[in-house]
Formats: sequence, structure tokens, C-alpha cells
Amino acid sequence: MNFEQQMQQALQSFIVEAQELLVSMEQGLLGLDAGADPEAVNALFRAAHTIKGSAGLFGLDGVVRFTHHLESLLDQMRAGKAETNEGVVNTLLDGRDHLAGLIEQIAQTGSCIGGTAAEQALVVRLQSLQQPASLAVTVAASQAMRQIPMDHDDAPAVKVLPQGAAMTATWHISLRFGPDCLRNGMDPLAFIRYLRGLGEIVGLATLTDALPALDAMDPETSYLGFEINFRSDATKAEIESAFEFVREVSAISILPAHSRVADYIELIRSLPEDDMRVGDILVQVGTLTPKELTEALNAQQQEQTQAGKHAPLGEILIREGATREPIVQAALDKQKQTKDKRLRDSQMLRVAADKLDLLINLVGELVIASAGNALHAQQSQNPAQLEAAAQVSRLVEEIRELALKLRMVEIGETFARFQRVVRDTSRELGKDIALVIQGADTEMDKTLVERIADPLMHLVRNAMDHGVEAPDVRAARGKPAQGTLRLSACHDSGSILIEVADDGGGLNRERILAKAVERGLLAAEAAATLPDADVWSLIFEPGFSTAEKLTDLSGRGVGMDVVRRNIEAIRGTIDIQSDAGRGTTMRLRLPLTLAIIDGFMVDSAGRAYVLPLDTVVECMEYHPGPRQLGYINLRGEVLPLLHLRDMLGGDEAAHASPLRRNVVVVQAAGQRAGLVVDALLGEYQTVIKPLGALFAHLQGISGSTILGNGEVALILDVTALLSRVTRQTSMAPSAAVAA
Repeated sequence: MNFEQQMQQALQSFIVEAQELLVSMEQGLLGLDAGADPEAVNALFRAAHTIKGSAGLFGLDGVVRFTHHLESLLDQMRAGKAETNEGVVNTLLDGRDHLAGLIEQIAQTGSCIGGTAAEQALVVRLQSLQQPASLAVTVAASQAMRQIPMDHDDAPAVKVLPQGAAMTATWHISLRFGPDCLRNGMDPLAFIRYLRGLGEIVGLATLTDALPALDAMDPETSYLGFEINFRSDATKAEIESAFEFVREVSAISILPAHSRVADYIELIRSLPEDDMRVGDILVQVGTLTPKELTEALNAQQQEQTQAGKHAPLGEILIREGATREPIVQAALDKQKQTKDKRLRDSQMLRVAADKLDLLINLVGELVIASAGNALHAQQSQNPAQLEAAAQVSRLVEEIRELALKLRMVEIGETFARFQRVVRDTSRELGKDIALVIQGADTEMDKTLVERIADPLMHLVRNAMDHGVEAPDVRAARGKPAQGTLRLSACHDSGSILIEVADDGGGLNRERILAKAVERGLLAAEAAATLPDADVWSLIFEPGFSTAEKLTDLSGRGVGMDVVRRNIEAIRGTIDIQSDAGRGTTMRLRLPLTLAIIDGFMVDSAGRAYVLPLDTVVECMEYHPGPRQLGYINLRGEVLPLLHLRDMLGGDEAAHASPLRRNVVVVQAAGQRAGLVVDALLGEYQTVIKPLGALFAHLQGISGSTILGNGEVALILDVTALLSRVTRQTSMAPSAAVAA
């Protein structure tokens, strides 16, 4: 691979990383609406800083220039100099969107066009939210003395401290003016008075240890030293600049207050994990000035030249009083943390999704081949072959589990994208809607996550437009002005249950029925007795809508039928639960994966069927009794029965009903039923094969699989079978036979 190819590959990695950081920035900015969490602001700053630094490596000046403005505002926010309010968050979100557009340009063309009119307008908005930078104190001592009156009658009294004393709630400044300071026209007291323009001198101790005997004293020589406790919001560099003209000939040490050491340590920990040396870290957080760092490095170099070795930089800084030991240790820990992160990152490997899909497909074929091998070994009854086949089966199962875990991702990332959607759409509609996310750590197949993103988007927007009422309507109904939209996910009986729920007005049964009768979907005489579940399902009919007016979001009757079609295309189901005046819940039930599942195989009328193992509760022998009822008494529970022979048919002539049959108790969607089968064939690793379009209309069948002997077995859709039981039985039986 030549250099150009390597750079192109590195650029693609930058684009992927930048897009991930932009997603995290959007989530973090949306979280600021609830309050300015300092750690959240630090995370936003780190993300912007990382994008800017990485873009600079590739010469993407447009990204660097614009990100610098975002970074500046975020830096003032984390320093408490810029207020965190709705306007700031909105501007930062717009800036994040513009930055995402620049990254997308780079992904498509390899470069980006910056400096557009829209960008310049956005930069002006970002700058308007920042406080003007503090003017550097670089004026001459004479100018300083003219600006600061010599007598401060209104200034608070300075507390005189004994030598060696210190007040730890302030900066500690140790001054040793050079002996020729007075001869050069510099009055030490003038510099001390000038400090009052930067803050408050709350304590001062005069050092007289350098004073000679009275007869040896020179009136033009400076002998005194000062230990000053100084309270100020100024940075260390600003305080140091006050002594700019005596810095070279004086010994000046500026240490942060003991109470601020923890602040510096926390600031160091919040820095981006960049490749910085200890000195650079200390300068960046402000506990060390560049001049102090240069002097310490020079001292370190001199030690190396004279003795052949040198002390660590941190040790020199502590020895010279430039900073404190806990702060240096925090910088060393940060440096080690950065090295550890780079080591972890080097162990991570990005894999293209199509390559992962190919791996899963090959593992599926391996599972089928392993099942065939196990079948042949069982037929041969060769002990050595049986043992080898069993070992291969165990290894294949481990490979299968690990391969499937590679494709499992948390659904929380998909849910988090809706924070921005809810925020923007609710303002567009003039509503106040809060999004509540539950079960964000629920894992599911990455392919499924991608395919439900659009259906979820439609359901969320539909709930906001039609479900949640306007604030005045909610107030009239005695509800809080703020509506709630809930996105939740959980595992349930081998499937994923996703709910989109709102606390709005619920579906209007009468309006839906009237619209259905008007369109000829339902006879008028049948409308009154139609169950609620069937009424709600009418909204999935193509072109069906009860909206009184068209909006940009909904009302044209296009979408809900597409939602159901997309959900069913991935072997999922969607049903509705609505309560007038209280809200509506859209419930999506999806398979855990589209590739391989643990199954339980049964036989009915000579045909093999596979049940998802997670839906199987227990198995028992079937006793039909004198009257073959459609129910049995299962330990006091009335359990409806489904006879697979009756439902799915089979070769009745060639396979008569056996004398001994079994009941497989299954559970899904909160319902239970017993499936009457001819034989139990045990657990089976099932590679899911989709049914062709010709069989898409089959109810109760979710797919197929290939057995070890080459035959095809159908995979049962337990949820669909149980819903059939619900529709067929409207009341409990009056009698049941014992199991």
C-alpha cells in the first residue's frame, strides 16, 4: 500500500470517528437543556477539540477554523464565563449541524468548502455569546502606576502575617526582587500596589532575612522580600505579567491556593486524551506559565550536561516552587491514561458490515453442515465418530454465539437520535414534549436496528403530531402542560419488545369507524360490535387518515401502512393499545436476530416444525380425556390448546395420530397456550431462511430452516399463533380436563 492509499484510509477513519463524535455532541447538547452539567460540557469540549486536532492533520482548514469557534464557546462555558441557556444550546446545535455538513462534504468529495455566508453568520452568533477576552497585562510599570492611584483609601486593609504564615484560600505569591531593582527605576511597592487592580491582597508578610547590618546597608539596593496572599479570579499568566519588567532579575513564585489544587486536578482529568507531555498539560490548565516551563526545561538540560543525567521535569518544577506535587502527579496520571487509551485503541479493529454479514452466513452454513455430520454419526453408531461429531457441534455452537455477539448492538444509540427530533418537532408544533428513554442497554441485531429506524421515526412524529395535545388543551383536561413521549425496549420471550407511548388524548374510536365506513372498509352495522383491537388496526390500511387538516408531518394517510409492512418484513408485529384521554402505546415485537436462533423441534403429521426455544415454557404428555375440549387445566390455570395437525395439516394418511402425544406450553406477548404435537425432537440450532414472496401470506410461519438430512422445517411464529387463539376464543370454558 503506497502513501497516498494510506492517507486515504486514514482519512476514512477520521470521517467515521468525527461522525461518531458529532452524534455524541448532539446527545450532550440536548442533555444541557436540563441543566449545565460540568462533566457534560467537558465532554463536548473534548469532542470538538478532538475533531479540530484530527482535521488539522489532514489539512482540513475549513473544519479547523469553524471548530475553533465552537471550541472557544465551549471553553468559556466550562470555565463559567458563558451562560448555558436555550439560545446557547440552539446555536451550538446549529454549529454542530454545520460541522456535520462539512464532514459529509469531505466524505463525498475529499474536501470541504468553508467560509460560506451561512457559516459566517453562524460564527457571528457564536462570537456574540462569548465574553471578550481579558486584556493581557503587558503595560509598562510606569503606565500601571499612572492607572492605579498610589493611595487606596477605599481598599480593604491588608492583614500583616508573620513570616512563614499563609492563608490557604488564596494565591500565594513569593517575591524576591533583584538587588538592582531600585537603581533601574523600579519600585517594588508599586508592583505590589498594582496587584490591587487584579484582585485583593488579603495578607502580606515582609521578609527581612537578607537585610545586612545597618552600617553596611546601601539605600539604593533592594533587600526586602514579600510573601503575599492574593485573592483573584485572574489566571496565573495574568498575575505573572504584572511583574513583566522585573521577572528576569527577580525570584518570583506564584502558587495556587490549596483549595484550588483540587480544581486544577479536576481540570487536568477533563482534558482531551491528546499526546501531550507533562509540561504541556500543566501549561494548558494554567498552573504553569510558558516562561516557567522554559526555565524548568533549561534547568533540566543543564543538569543533564553537567552530570550526565537529569531529574524528571515534575521534580524540578516542585523543587523550584512553580507548582505543587498533587498537580504534577495528576498530570503524570493523565499522561499515563492517554498512553493506555492509545494502547486500547490500537487493539480495536473496525470491520465492514458486509464482511460481518458474510461471516454470519458462513457460520449458518457451518451449523447446517454440523447438524448433517451429527446425523450421519448417529446413524453409523460408531463411538469415535459420535465423539468427534459431538466435539464439532460444541465448537460450532461457541463460534455461533461469538459471531452473533459481534452483530449485537445496544438500541440506546438509535433511541438517542430521537432527542433532537422530539426537541425540534415539538417546537415546530408549538408543544412542550419531553422524551423518556427506557431500556437503552437492550441489545439486538445491528441489521434490525437499522431497519426499524424509519418506522420508529414515523411513529414518534405521528405521536407528537396526533397524540400529544397542545398545552392549552392539556391544561383544560387537567394534565401537565408538558407532554411525555416514552421510548422503551426490553427482551421478552426470545424477542425484542419496543414501545412508543404518549400521554395524549388516545385514538378516537368513533372517528376511525366513521372514516372506515366512509371508505367502504367496514359495514355500518358491524362497526358497533367491532373489538377495539380491530378498530385500531384500521389505521394501518393504505391511505387511511383521520386528520382534519394536512401538515408537514402527517395527515395524508401515507406511512402507517408502510410502517406495518416494514415491521412484518423483518418477521415482526405491531399492535396498538389506546385509552381515551390517557394516551396511546404502539407496541413493536421483533425477533432477537435475523440469522441463527436456538430452537426446539417438534413433529406433527410427519412434518418437522421449529419453535424459538425462548418461547417454550415446558412440555407434558397430552391426555385428551372423554371429551376433547380446547382447554386443559394446568395446575389451576385454564390453558387453551392448539392442535398443529388441525392448523397446519400434514400427511394424515401416511402418519396417523400416535397413541401418545405431547403438549408444548409456549408463551409470548404475555399470553400462554399449549401446542399439541405428535413428538418432541429436542433442541436444534436453527439457521433462519426467509420464505419467498409466494409464502409471505402464511399466518403463523416466520421462516424456514434446513435440517441435517437436507429436509426443510418451518419455523413457527408463536406470537401470531397465540393471537389467533385470542381471536377465536371470547370467553373461558366452563369445564376443563385435568392435565
